[in-house]
Order: sequence, then C-alpha cells, then structure tokens
Amino acid sequence: MADVKKVLVLPGDGIGPEVMTQVRRIMAWLEDAGKVKFEVTEGLLGGAAIDATGGPMPEETLTAAKASDAVLLGAVGGPKWDDLPFDIKPERGLLGIRKELGLFANLRPAVVFDALAEASTLKLDIVKGLDIMIVRELTGGIYFGQPRGIETLPDGTRKGLNSLVYTTPEITRIGKVAMDLAMKRGKRVCSVDKANVLECTVLWREEMIKLQQEQYPEIDLTHMYVDNASMQLVRNPKQFDVMVTTNMFGDILSDCAAMLTGSLGMLPSASLGDADAQGKRYALYEPVHGSAPDIAGQNLANPLATILSFTMMLRYSFDMMAEADLIEQAIQNVLNAGIRTGDIMQEGATKVGTVEMGDAVLKEMDALAKG
Repeated sequence: MADVKKVLVLPGDGIGPEVMTQVRRIMAWLEDAGKVKFEVTEGLLGGAAIDATGGPMPEETLTAAKASDAVLLGAVGGPKWDDLPFDIKPERGLLGIRKELGLFANLRPAVVFDALAEASTLKLDIVKGLDIMIVRELTGGIYFGQPRGIETLPDGTRKGLNSLVYTTPEITRIGKVAMDLAMKRGKRVCSVDKANVLECTVLWREEMIKLQQEQYPEIDLTHMYVDNASMQLVRNPKQFDVMVTTNMFGDILSDCAAMLTGSLGMLPSASLGDADAQGKRYALYEPVHGSAPDIAGQNLANPLATILSFTMMLRYSFDMMAEADLIEQAIQNVLNAGIRTGDIMQEGATKVGTVEMGDAVLKEMDALAKG
C-alpha cells in the first residue's frame, strides 16, 4: 500500500498554474510507479484569491494548509493588483500564510548546474560547481517587528518607522536549522549580521556563538558583515557552504546568490516551521521566480524551479531521497542534452516550451527508472 501524502497545491498567479501543471505530471508519475499516493487539494492565494474572494489569503486556504503535510505554491502577484491597498495586495497572502504556519526558516539553495554555468554573468571558474545553501529567518526581524507604521508629527512632517527585533529563541531556532543542514554538508556556517552598527545583530552574533559552542562543536562557525557578504558572493562565492542570516539580509543576499546561477527560473526554495512531538512540521515550497504575467499562458515559462521545489518537498517533508535524486538527475540529463526554455537558452541548444520541458523531464525519469 503506497504511503499517502496530503499536499495543498496553490497555483497562484501568472505562470503559476502552468508550471504547477508540470509538477502534477511528475506527481502522477511517482504514483504510477507505486512510490507514493498524493492526496492533493487545490486552493487560492494571492491575486487569484483576491479576484475570487476579495482577500489574498482566504480562511479556507489556511485551514487546508494546516491539514496538509506540505504546501506547494506556484507564484503570486502582478501589475493587475498594484493599485490595491497595501494590506490586501497579493504578497500579503504569502506573508500571511508564512506567519500563520510559523514558517520561520527559509532555505534557498543556489546551485549551478554544469550545463548552465556559462549562463552566469560571472566568469566560469567563479561559479562552476557552486552549491550554497542560504538559510533566512522568515517570520521575525524588521519585516514584522513592532512598532511600525507611518505617522504625522505635530509640525506636519511624516515619519516612517520599522523595528528590527529578535529574541534569543528566534535566533537559536534558525541557527539550529542552519547548523543541522551544515552537519550533512561541509560543516561550515557563515552567520551574516551587521553587529558593528545594529545592537539587535550583536545579540544575533552572540547567540550564534553560544549555540555553536554548546551544541555544535564540530561546526566551523564564521561571521561576516552583510555588506562584505554581498561583495564576497560575487567575488568568491564558493568560499560559502551554509549561510544564515536575518529576514531582510536574507531576502537581499538570496536574490544576489540566485543570479550567480544565471536564471531565477532554475531556483527552488523551502520554508519550514518547527517540528512537533511527532516530528511533523508545516512546510511550504515555492520557486524563487515571480509570476511573470507578461509570458503567462503562452507555453514559455520554465517549470524547472517549481519541479525542483517539489524535490525539496520530497526531501524535507517526506524523506523520499531516492525519488528526489531521480528527478534531479533527470533534470541534469535534460540540461546536458541541450534542452532549454527561453530564459536559459544558449547558442546551439534546443528551445522548448513549458509543456515540452515537462515532457523531456518525464522521458528522462522513465529512462532512469528502467536503468
């Protein structure tokens, strides 16, 4: 009897639905192979939710997310909703579901496939073989700290205020995620802060040191100011293995690292919560790229980032390492064969659409499964 996994699928906006369709094909392949049974529920988030319900995160979506083993998201947002009030923009749905599920740890791998190394704007020797994991704290820091807001002062001038706030438990739990990951990789963690200016990140650094000394003596823990870290990512990125940092710094650095790989269309992410007594944790998986409404519905989008987000789901939520390896090897083979969507197109390669890229990955999975 195949194990049943409950997955909430949120196609979202723009290219989200069409890239999600390709993931659903891979899920069906795994089911047909007898590997697993997926109990899939589909829901609304972002602009699609606004159009249907008037808000970016319907209560039904949150209820379904809490009842699922994992959530897979396509993309949210687009210019169609730019003029809406701040509190009901599509992105508030994404922030809201992260907050409600307690998804405090964002994992952003930046991996350069050999076949795509020349697509990077950096020199080949700088990026070839790159494999970084950026761990970003996701539910605290300046994005959520209080007090916040915009106020009018007595003299009529206006003041905007956001607060950078972290507590010891928030720092420790994200540090544990980073160090646990590093124990399975190169046992190196670089903690990024701005401790020369911000007292909040002085605390961050102190707590990271304490955690390493008390629980992870095997980890080589280093520290770097965020401005230097951004420079080092483009100067010598392979010096890093696992990086851990605050919400805002992680937001910025992970996008910088993403472009080292040459295309946002290739990059997945995972957002994880705390494990309960049974070891279960809420988790949401999504591609790094946006909704790209300018190419939506035209069979132009690259589905590989969403497929790779699904492989992260297999790894971190379902402990299906062999199946994740199979899909990732299939993608590697497809890229090695010169098959490309428009965003990663190179001279001499074969340009295909969204559906055809899905076809190619499934064909390789068939071949690998047959040995």
